[in-house]
Formats: sequence, C-alpha cells, structure tokens
Amino acid sequence: MNAKNLVYAIVGGIIVALLTGLIPNTPSMLVGAVWYGYPFAWLIRMIVAPQYFPWTVDYMNLIADIVVWAIIVGIILLIWKRAKK
Repeated sequence: MNAKNLVYAIVGGIIVALLTGLIPNTPSMLVGAVWYGYPFAWLIRMIVAPQYFPWTVDYMNLIADIVVWAIIVGIILLIWKRAKK
C-alpha cells in the first residue's frame, strides 16, 4: 500500500467515523442518555437532567472508531486496486 492509499484510508476512516455519529448505538438497559457512533459509541447526549451542554464526546472511542474504519477502508481500497488489475 503506497502513501496515497494510506492517506485515502485515513481520510475515509475519519469521514465514516463522523458519519456514524448520526447512528444511535444506545445499550438497551441505559436510560437518560442516547449514545451515537458505531462500532464504539463516542458521542453521548444526556436527556435526563443535562447540565449546560448535553453533548459529550468520548475522544478515545472516537479515535478507536477512526482506526477501525480506516482499516476497513484501507482493505476495501486494496481489494478494489487488485480487482482493477
């Protein structure tokens, strides 16, 4: 994999991870908050008694999401590149 494909994989991973912030991923037993992000919930919106700003970002889960999605995008790019040949 060359540097150009690596950059595409990272940028694609960031885009997909941020888009998954639109998908609710709340555990079934949790009440009072809605979690967003997939596969790791990284954006949390407090519903019950939000303080001043009800949105919280879990940066470690966001970074983990970006890494997971960058790997997936990289694999897709690699398969696509080999299928073109």
